[in-house]
Amino acid sequence: MKGFAKLLLVFAAVLLLGAPQVSQAKDLTGDLEIFSWWAGDEGPALAALIEIYKKQNPNVNVINATVTGGSGVNAKAVLKTRMLGGEPPDSFQVHAGQELIGTWVKADRMEDLTPLFKEQGWMDVFPEGLIKLIGTDKGIWSVPVNIHRSNVMWYVPANLKKWGIEAPKTWDEFFAAAEKLKAAGVTPLALAQNWTANHLWESVALASLGADNWDALWSGKLAFDSPEGIKAWELFGRVLEYTNADASSLSWQQATDMVIDGRAAFNIMGDWAAGYMTTTKKLAPGTGYGWAASPGTGGEFMFLADSFCLPMGSPHRDNAIAWLKILGSKEGSDTFNPLKGSISARTDSDLSKYNDYLKSAAADFGKDRVVGSLAHGVAANETFMGGFASVMEMFLKSKNATAAGKACQQLAKKSGI
Repeated sequence: MKGFAKLLLVFAAVLLLGAPQVSQAKDLTGDLEIFSWWAGDEGPALAALIEIYKKQNPNVNVINATVTGGSGVNAKAVLKTRMLGGEPPDSFQVHAGQELIGTWVKADRMEDLTPLFKEQGWMDVFPEGLIKLIGTDKGIWSVPVNIHRSNVMWYVPANLKKWGIEAPKTWDEFFAAAEKLKAAGVTPLALAQNWTANHLWESVALASLGADNWDALWSGKLAFDSPEGIKAWELFGRVLEYTNADASSLSWQQATDMVIDGRAAFNIMGDWAAGYMTTTKKLAPGTGYGWAASPGTGGEFMFLADSFCLPMGSPHRDNAIAWLKILGSKEGSDTFNPLKGSISARTDSDLSKYNDYLKSAAADFGKDRVVGSLAHGVAANETFMGGFASVMEMFLKSKNATAAGKACQQLAKKSGI
C-alpha cells in the first residue's frame, strides 16, 4: 500500500506540473484595459474575443475602453493625449504598418513582441510579408487580428436588375451607369463623412495610377504633383459629382443604408461593410448584397490589418500579454473575423466558418496584387495621414486637382516620404 500511495503522489505531481499554463491563466488578477474604436455594429466581434479571454482568465476585470468614430479618427486623438501624458492603456488597437511604426515605435513607446511571436509559433502561421509590415530591423510591434480589403464596391443585386445596370468594372462604365441612375432619381455613389472621402480617394487613385505607381508614391519615387498624381485627383473630382450632397453628415453605416434601401446604387467601403450587412442587417452575401473590386482595380487587393500592441508602461502587462495571445490564436482569429467581416491574418484559418464574401476575399488575397491602404495606416505615417485629411477638406471645397497634388507633395517632404 505504501508503494501504491507513493505512486499516487507522483502521478498527482506530474499532473500538476504538466499544466502550468492553465494555473498561470487562472492566477491572473487585476484589470485589463483594451483601447479600441470597435463600438456599435463592430462591437459584437470584440465582445466575442473578450468572452474567450474571460473564460481563460476569470479573475481579470476587462475594461472595454472603446472610443466611437469610424476608422479610429476620434480614438487616435484620445490615445495621443494618454500616451504623451504617460497613461497608456494596457493594449490598444492600431492599424498595422506605418501608423504604428512611424509614430509610437519611432518614439520608442512600444515593446518588441518578437519573443511572443516565437513562443506562440506565429512566425510560421502569419505571412512573411505581413510580419515584415508590422516589424522593423529592431523588432515586431503588433499582433494582427485580421485582414480587411479597402477597394470594394457594394451593391444590391435586385436593385441593379431593377435599374437595368451592372456593377461597373471601370470608371468609364460607372459614369455611363451614373447618368442613367441620376435620371431615375437614384444617387450613383453613396458617400459619408470626410474619412470616407479619403477611403474613396485611395481606390480611385489606385485605378488611375496602377499598382506600381501607387507603391511609387509611398517610396518617394513618384511625386504627388507629377502628371500622374494630378490626374488621379482629376478623376476623383469627377467621381465626386455623382455622390450625395449630405455626405459630411452621414456615418459610413448610413451611407451603406442608402445602398440597402435603394436610395443609392453603390458604395465603396472596406469589407467591414460586409460584417454590418450580414450581422446587423441580416442580409445574405451574394443575394442580399453583392460586391466587386472598385472600378479599375480588378486583380488588386488594397489591404489593411487591425492589430494590437503592448505599450511600454502597460499597467497590467501580464494581462495584456494574455490578451495578445488570444488575438493571435487560431481560435481567436476564427471567432472574431466572421463577425467582423474580415479574413484571418493566419494562413491556417478554417474557411468553413466564413461566409461566401469572406471566402472570396481570402481567395483574392491569395492571388491578387496586394497594396497598402493610405486611409487605414498601412502606406504612410500619422503625420502624412493627418495632413492628408486637411488636403481632402481643401479639395472637397475647391476641386483644384493641381493644388491638391502640390499640397500632398509638400506634405510628403514634411513627413519624410
